[in-house]
Amino acid sequence: MEPRKNVTFFVLLGLTQNPKEQKILFALFLLTYILTIVGNMLIVVTVSLSKTLNSPMYFFLACLSFIDAIYSSSISPRLVLDLFFGTNTISFQSCMIQLFTEHFLGGTEISLLLVMAFDRYVAICKPLHYLIIMRQWVCVVLLIVSFVGVFIHAIFLLSTFYSLPFCGPNVIDHYVCDMYPLLKLVCSDTYFIGIFVVANAGLICIIVFFFLIISYVAIFKDIKNLSKEEKRKALQTCGSHITVVVFFFVPCIFMYVRPPKTYPIDKSLSVFCTVVPPMLNPLIYSLRNSEMTNAVKQLWKHKVISSRK
Repeated sequence: MEPRKNVTFFVLLGLTQNPKEQKILFALFLLTYILTIVGNMLIVVTVSLSKTLNSPMYFFLACLSFIDAIYSSSISPRLVLDLFFGTNTISFQSCMIQLFTEHFLGGTEISLLLVMAFDRYVAICKPLHYLIIMRQWVCVVLLIVSFVGVFIHAIFLLSTFYSLPFCGPNVIDHYVCDMYPLLKLVCSDTYFIGIFVVANAGLICIIVFFFLIISYVAIFKDIKNLSKEEKRKALQTCGSHITVVVFFFVPCIFMYVRPPKTYPIDKSLSVFCTVVPPMLNPLIYSLRNSEMTNAVKQLWKHKVISSRK
């Protein structure tokens, strides 16, 4: 069913209207995007080529890095170009596609963080059964279930917003097409739609965060029974994952687990949801993981030696 609308495009106000600030932010976000792509693809290549990083943990880490690279590419390039050229218009269809990809890829990252927490739980709490439980086909099934579940969520969201009547103002006080800023432009009562949005997006954040907490309570309960070296390694791995979870979920929960209203801080928090985590994830996982650091060094050492022959 076609949406009842007069609006064919939207105007994104972006992060700032100040030309000087736009140039500064352009350089900052361009650098951030480059670091994001380089860092995440480095992890993907390292895990793919390394003979030592063949555990499920690194398989999921490579998947997370790949999703981070795509997630960042769905948002950052347009943001960078808008800051540079100052042209912030987006067609209705492109806006809906951006809404879908943002929530599909963001939801996929959330589900991957949950799968990685489950992997760490099995590795630490059931080490003798780890290779049996986390077999290759189990890892693949976990990924497929995650993708399908998030895809259904994003499709419901897209179909809901695509059918809404946009027949009035077309100025979005944001740098992306997100749910709450779009609801402000709908020319009909959005009370029940707002409740659906909170239930759809906010509930996912709460449920996943709840399971993450449960998994880490169980992990920390069993860590005390490990040897000193095993405890250090477990805390190192879990510390990296917890850091990523905090960076991603704190702003995500604040943005979506609340009444469907917009606040001035939303744009800043959205940056911490969509731009910052994909850049920090490679740094957090590589700097705090000696196996990953050594694998990267060995990979580049091998490449340098091969190039000199």
